[in-house]
Amino acid sequence: MATPVMVGNVSLLYVQSITMTEGYEIERIAGSRFSQAIAPTTKTIAIEAILAGPDRMRDKKKLEALALVSRVMIAAVAPALAVTGIPVVCGLTYSLDMQITSLRFTQSVSKREALDVSLTLRHVPRSNVTAVIGEVADMALASGTPLTPSPPPPGATPRRATEPLP
Repeated sequence: MATPVMVGNVSLLYVQSITMTEGYEIERIAGSRFSQAIAPTTKTIAIEAILAGPDRMRDKKKLEALALVSRVMIAAVAPALAVTGIPVVCGLTYSLDMQITSLRFTQSVSKREALDVSLTLRHVPRSNVTAVIGEVADMALASGTPLTPSPPPPGATPRRATEPLP
């Protein structure tokens, strides 16, 4: 079984894709043709997953509760979130102080016993301490990645010549 992606207290077991976007603000140096990166832009994480099984509706409600904008409501759902925001833990990153900015659920005839979920989170630092802790955890993840074994690459399917069409 694959390692789940944790979004706050919700464990997403069937993640289809994760996209993390980071960048830097670029400013032109006054009186020069050169530009310089001055500050990082906001980090965003987009997750596409499937909520399956008997707990899918409970997980849907948990994600909706995490998406509430009010810090008071978030604090009622999970007291630690009043101070830190939503943590996202996966093989790609450890990101603290995230906030859900977009949440979409889809149910289809082909998957009656499952819900497709699409969520976007944005980094909203609440304190310098949690920002530093998040960056240290992310660096620890990056330094430990070469030590973890990865699955072998998929093997190629051998091709055979077939009879030409008449």
